[in-house]
This record gives sequence, structure tokens and C-alpha cells, in this order.
Amino acid sequence: MTSWTWEYDEWVPADEQLRESLCTLGNGYFATRGAFPECDADDIHYPGTYAAGVYNRLTSHVSGRDVENEDMANLPNWLPLRVRRVDGENSTWFTPGTARVVEHSQTLRLDAGVLERRTRYEDPDGRLLLVRQTRLVSMENPHLAALRTELTAENWEGEVEVEAALDGTVTNSGVARYRDLDGRHLTALRTGAGNSGDVAWLTCSTTNSDIEIALAARYALPPGTPVEHADTEGRSVRRFRLDLRSGHSQVVDKIVALYTGRDRAIADPRDAAVEHARTAPAFDQLVADQRAAWRDLWRRAELDVPNKAGLILRLHLFQVLQTLSPHTAELDAGVPARGLHGEAYRGHIFWDELFVLRYLNLHFPEVSRALLTYRHRRLEHAVAAAEAIGLGGAMYPWQSGSDGREETQQLHLNPRSGRWLEDHSHLQRHVGSAIAYNVIKYYEASGDAHFHHTKGAEMLLQIARFWVRSATWDPELSRYRILGVMGPDEYHEAYPDAERPGLDDNAYTNITATWVITRALELLRNLPAPRRAELALHTGFDDEEEEHWEEVSRNLHIPFHDGVISQFDGYGKLQELDWDGYRAKYGDIRRLDRILEAEGDTVDRYQASKQADVLMLGYLFSPSELAGLFARLGYAFDDALWGRTVEYYLRRTSHGSTLSGLVHGWVLARVRRTDAWTFVLEALRGDIADLQGGTTGEGIHLGAMAGTLDLVQSGLTGLETRPGGLALDPVPLPELSHYRFSLRYQGHWGVHIQASPGILDIAVPASDRFPITITLPQDSFELAPGESRRVLLDG
Repeated sequence: MTSWTWEYDEWVPADEQLRESLCTLGNGYFATRGAFPECDADDIHYPGTYAAGVYNRLTSHVSGRDVENEDMANLPNWLPLRVRRVDGENSTWFTPGTARVVEHSQTLRLDAGVLERRTRYEDPDGRLLLVRQTRLVSMENPHLAALRTELTAENWEGEVEVEAALDGTVTNSGVARYRDLDGRHLTALRTGAGNSGDVAWLTCSTTNSDIEIALAARYALPPGTPVEHADTEGRSVRRFRLDLRSGHSQVVDKIVALYTGRDRAIADPRDAAVEHARTAPAFDQLVADQRAAWRDLWRRAELDVPNKAGLILRLHLFQVLQTLSPHTAELDAGVPARGLHGEAYRGHIFWDELFVLRYLNLHFPEVSRALLTYRHRRLEHAVAAAEAIGLGGAMYPWQSGSDGREETQQLHLNPRSGRWLEDHSHLQRHVGSAIAYNVIKYYEASGDAHFHHTKGAEMLLQIARFWVRSATWDPELSRYRILGVMGPDEYHEAYPDAERPGLDDNAYTNITATWVITRALELLRNLPAPRRAELALHTGFDDEEEEHWEEVSRNLHIPFHDGVISQFDGYGKLQELDWDGYRAKYGDIRRLDRILEAEGDTVDRYQASKQADVLMLGYLFSPSELAGLFARLGYAFDDALWGRTVEYYLRRTSHGSTLSGLVHGWVLARVRRTDAWTFVLEALRGDIADLQGGTTGEGIHLGAMAGTLDLVQSGLTGLETRPGGLALDPVPLPELSHYRFSLRYQGHWGVHIQASPGILDIAVPASDRFPITITLPQDSFELAPGESRRVLLDG
């Protein structure tokens, strides 16, 4: 590997789906997994293609009941291209299932956005065929993809048949535990050719959402090659024969255009796809355009960290930009938790934008704004959801898809026990706080006052109102309480032996609710008077409600036990788990909930967390912010309390989520713990080593990948965006002591920050913008555009 390539140099069938996820190519509009073009979906390969925001809803009969799920639909496969030698009746396809893989290598070129592959096959008669391929999904033009295939017969000569196709017979079957569910999302498949016959096309529609999808392919072949049209039901097929001479190569280019009925400025997806495929540049030009587009992205997203950690971070950034690129800014799409890389979580949007927008805000604010606009378009649904349970404000769903309704599954399968279980994770109401947090942080980074005073203010106000309406007065405590929710932990959804799901006074939920209400009050008080009047008229907000908000924001209950912050009320009364015993028995206990359920037990009975819950507070807020929030609520908070709390939950967390290592690494680095690197390394390796046991092959973990980028950008530097300036409070992490990056802050393009042991260099690019105030613990100064400064750090 180099600092700009991610490579595999052998054929390992058991690892293929993991590699397909990590070698996915995309452009923010659509993405295709890194599968072999000659292979259909099976237990080894899964050639999925997904477009942002294209969902479909199906009903399945599971465990004696009808269950409705909405999925990000697997779109027709544009990759298929396979080869067989023509030898009477003994023709053999050169695929892993029918020929031996003698040699294989695969290189993902991060700087250029292309996937290169080299495979040598040996057929049963000993004939060797070398297949070399280069693939791209265009970042320059979001509707285009291309595949070049170079065929070389090495120890024989003869004729081969090449079969290339657009395949609409695909299903959603990439996640084993979903295979009891209906996965047939495409219908009305049709095939044909453009008027001149040089372009083949395939169209279909999603079965329920009725989104039309169209693909068109243009093939560039050696001169004089005859083409046979051999369409079958649901597949647009082209066959042609090539003469291979030993040591000489033949090249086939396949250029594909993809459109859907959700696209703007087109009359018909099929016509648009056919025309685009017909007029698209030749392959070499597409590669040149791809390199230029990615060069521009890397300039805007500069992040330079040495050694293996730097390569992994670059791979993470590559995956983030393939799902959320500047093209995403033109779409109505959210942040799918598993990227556009697979079908896990059904392509749903959770709270992962909390980890993603922190990075995007400072590099691609136009993308952040589009992702927040996705949430604003669904504000009406969130208000209706709150009203449906007798509350006010906006209750955003834990899982979102096309239209903003709650998409959390009713049942989930425990693959260890084989049982379908009730799913109560829709009680994770803290997703609203994540959205509100992103509204505030986007404004601080971008200075986009128009969005903040309009769409942002509307979301923030309604989310704050929901928390206020959710708060119940407890006369015994003389405090407000938020009852019947789930926290980020996800292991605990009910008290032991309780008849109803839900937990009371989750500390993370209550503290973030306090922050949201407080920030909403600040915004309302600082809004221009005409805009505040408009909001009051639109929402019914008045002075009496403002007084009540103030009261709730100062009197929410935070539980404690044994000198630490309780994850929720009653957590300290739960049983202690025999952690050593379970590790000795099972080894990997990240998914402790599944282990206990398979034993007939429940994790609800134990002091055990899947991922950081209380400690998430240290990820979102600096120590001074946390101290201020606790003080607002009338509680003491100091370093000693936080240190005890960190240590307490560190011993009781199984890290069953890729986000857990990230948050723990962040928190431990900020409190200068020497074991922080252990968790940072787990966050870095989470997907590339598939630490969660088979999950990466179902799609990458986008939040964790983006979070590692922000760990360098904000965690190690202590970077905070403030009105008029940036605050920095660097902490040493010896394993990541050298790094540099640039960021975009309120119209300043390319503010440069470079760190090395004991030194911090800051440079502001020349422009007509205002000076930036830089605040450090020991100093504060202004940097005008075109100026730079070196700061010597204490300790």
C-alpha cells in the first residue's frame, strides 16, 4: 500500500463482502459495491447499487404477523460482464465458480476515485486468462459510471464470447438476517435500445414508492466486432465475440448512465439515461475528469496524518465523500448510517449525522445545509408524531427513510438464538437533540444566519418544545423528569420485569434536552423582532411558554449513584455482570445483549452498556460547557466527578457499536489518559478489520468513519467554533502527534492548522474576510487574512 492506495493482493472468498464494502465507488448520488462484474449475488459476492433517497416499502409475514419495512432499494446491477472461451460444447465461463483463481489483486486509488483489479483465471483445461479492469463512478458527473475490461490469453489462442448486461432481476438480499423478509423491490422491468442502436437500456419501478429507474449502457469494442442483442426477462444483454492472441489484449469499455424519477430537470428517466450514455465522453476522458474532480475534493478536505493511521483516515474520508459529496447538496437525502455501501439497517437514517456533520460543517457546509434541510422537510411529520402521543413540539423518528415517519423495525432477529424479538428502540427520542445540536454547530461554523433564523430556528424551537412538553413535574423530587425513553446505550430498553418498555431520566437525554432548551431560548431572544413575531404567529409561542421553558431548563432531574452520574434512574441498583466469566466463555462479547437473550436472560438486568451513553456528554461538550449545564440545573460538576464517571462506565461497556471506541477514545484523550490510543485504534480499525464480526460486509459505519476524522480535527485540537473565532485547546496523543488539516470557517476557505509536539501553527488564507480571533487556554490573538502564527504549547 501507499499513502493513497488501499490494496488487497490475494483471493480470499471469506473476506470478499468486506472488501466489496470498502471498495465501493460512489459520488453522493449513487454508489456501487466493489464486486466482481462476472459474479452474481451469492454467499460470497454481493454487487449492490444504491441511489441516495431511493426507498421502497414492503410487507412481510414474520413470526406470525405482518411486518412493514421501508428499505433503500437495491437498484439494477450495471456491472455484469463475463467471458467464456468458445470451444464447441466445452465453453467455460471464467468466473470464481467455474475456473481457478490463480492470482488476484485489487487496488482502490483514493486520489483518483478509481478501482483497479487484476485477476488471472485458469480453466479446467489449463488455459490462463488475465482480466484487468478499471472502474469508476463519476464524481464529475453524478449520473455516469464506467468499466474498462482488458482481456489477455496467456498460453493459448482462440475466440471468446463476452456477455455484458444491465440486470434488473436483483433483490435486497445482502443481509442474512433480513432474508426472511420480502426483498423484491423492483417491478415493470423493460429493456430496449436507443434509436441508433448503439445504446442499450433497462427501466423499472419500485413496487410501492413507484420511483422509475433507468440505466443505459454504451459499449466501446474493437473495430468490426459484431454485437448480438440477447435480452432476457429483466436483463438487457449484449453478446460479442473477440479473437484473443497469446500475449495480446482486447479491450471492452462499458459506459453507463443512471437516472431516477426523483431527478430534477428531466422529462423522462429513460430518455435522459439514453442520451447521457450516448454523449458521454470516452473512457480515458472520464478517468481524467474523475482525477480532476477528486483532486478538488481532496484540496477542500485536506487531512494529513503520517503512517498507517493516516492511510486509514484517508480511506474513511474517501468513504464519507462517496456517500455525502457536493452532489448530495442537490438532493433530498439524509445520512444513511451504513453509507451507500450496503443494506444493513435498511439504509435508514439514524442519529449518525451527529458524528458526520461535525466534520462536514468545516469543509462542505453546503452539504451540511442540505442534510439539515432533509430534516426540516420532515418537521411536519415530527410535529404530527408528537401530537399523536399527546405531546407538542417535534418528535423526530429514531429511524427515517423517505417521508419522515418512524421506520424503526417492529421486530428484530437475534441471529444467535434465531428468535424474532420486539424492538423498542423507537424510544430513543434523543435523536431530536442530535438534530438540534447540528443546527447550532452548522451555524457556528458557517455563519449562515438566514438558515439559522428560518429553517434552523423552526426545528430548534419545536425540538425544545417537545422536551419541555415531555417533562413531568415530580413533587417529591421538586424536579422535572423525562420518563419512558431509551438512551444511546441501546442495551437497556426497560427495567427488569417491567410490563412496559422505557427508562426514566436518562442522563444523556436530560442533559442534552437542557442544552437544547437553553440554546432555543437564546436564539429566540436574539432573533430580529419581525422574525420572532413570525415564529410566534406560526407556532403559538408566547411569553408564558418562554417562562415555563426557562423553569424546565433549570430543573430537570439528573440521577447519581456511588459518586458518579447514573446512566438512568435506578442504574446503580442493577446487578453487576461477571465480565471475566463471560469473556472466558464467549471471547468476543461486544454483542452481549444477543448472548444473554440466547441464554434466556436479558441485559436489562445488568450494569452493562453496549456503547458510550453518559460518556457521550464528553464527546458533545467541553468540560466548561458540561460544568455550565450542571450548574444551570443546580448540580456540582468537577473534574473529579467526571473522572470517576469515566472510570465507572469504562469497566461496564462491551463496545458493541463502532461508535463506542470512537467516543471513548475522544473522552480519554481529552482527560489525558494513556489508554486513549487503545480506543482510538479500535475506532480506526472498526471497519477495515470488521471488529463487530461480519457487519462491514453489509455496509460501512459512516458515523464512526466521519468521527475519526473529527477526532483529529476537533478532539485532539480541542477545536470549538465560536462567533468571530476559533477556540483551541490541544491535548497530546503521542501516537497521533503530527497532523495537519485545513478547514472552512464562515467564509474563510482553507484555514490551515498544523500540529507537532509542543507546537501549533495556524494560518488564515488571504481574502477580504474579517480577522479570526484565536483563543487558546494561555493566549488569545487575532489573525487577519494572509497572516499566520506559531504557538508554543505548554506541557
